[in-house]
Amino acid sequence: MDNVNTRVNLKRIIEEFKLETAFLPDGGEDVNVISMEINRPGLHLAGFYEEFDANRVQVIGNAEAFYIAELDDETMRARLAAFFSRHPVAVVYSHGNRPSDAALELAEYFNVPVFFTAANTSEFLAALIAFLNVQLAPQITRHGVFVEVYGEGVLILGDSGVGKSETAIELIKRGHRFIADDAVELRKVSAKTIVGSAPELIKYYIELRGIGIVDVRRIFGMGSVKATEKVDLIINLEPWEDGKMYDRFGLESEYTEIMGIKIPSLVVPVKPGRNLAVIIEIAAMNHRQKKMGYNTAEEFNRKLLKMNGLDPDEAE
Repeated sequence: MDNVNTRVNLKRIIEEFKLETAFLPDGGEDVNVISMEINRPGLHLAGFYEEFDANRVQVIGNAEAFYIAELDDETMRARLAAFFSRHPVAVVYSHGNRPSDAALELAEYFNVPVFFTAANTSEFLAALIAFLNVQLAPQITRHGVFVEVYGEGVLILGDSGVGKSETAIELIKRGHRFIADDAVELRKVSAKTIVGSAPELIKYYIELRGIGIVDVRRIFGMGSVKATEKVDLIINLEPWEDGKMYDRFGLESEYTEIMGIKIPSLVVPVKPGRNLAVIIEIAAMNHRQKKMGYNTAEEFNRKLLKMNGLDPDEAE
């Protein structure tokens, strides 16, 4: 199921960054921010408006605040009026700066939300950009289970009844962390990274057929759950088919593409007697080892070629 986030309301930003309110029009908390970009309006306060995106949160730091303060009253009001008349979605004064009386008067006239924070400008910008990148990231939902195994985010996919949730419970009992069951929300937070989490309604819950809904956090403790994690590996569980050729060496790398990002993936056949939790643990450790530069399958293949009198480098 596709579901692309396009907005986050000001209330969430105010709460996340504990912003102090200088002026908030009626219904201002429900104003939606739709742009991941942030703007420092130094050029605009100087009168340049060829490029101005009112959808961006405007951050006024020391440089902008000092510039405004040095203007004569008439010029200052004219510059601030030109700025607020363009109805920016929100204005935040950082680094302990406060809006002047003239700024507040114009913000109220044009119904522009204004806040202030003691946070350093650069730190605030970095945190706000990171927050918006996650909240406004392209998002899809996949049916599966998401766990963290040895620090690797493992997304377990497969048809209903194949054993995804039961495997997740076994992994939790073995000390790994649970993130999501049934519906996994996947966000593309950068050109290389997919982050997974659970919908708020079913966060920390897992469904086991025959038992019902289980609260993982309460049964196994806070250390057994995690809110979000990067997707490092995808494991597809499927019923074992006699006669089907399954990869036995791991020389060929398989990938699953999600929102344009290729994520390493494996197919693990399921049949009675196979300990899926242990298999997934090994898969996670092996994947981590590959990221560190050691590929067991390639090393084994090199030894095999040498044993048969062949030069591994020429064979490649």
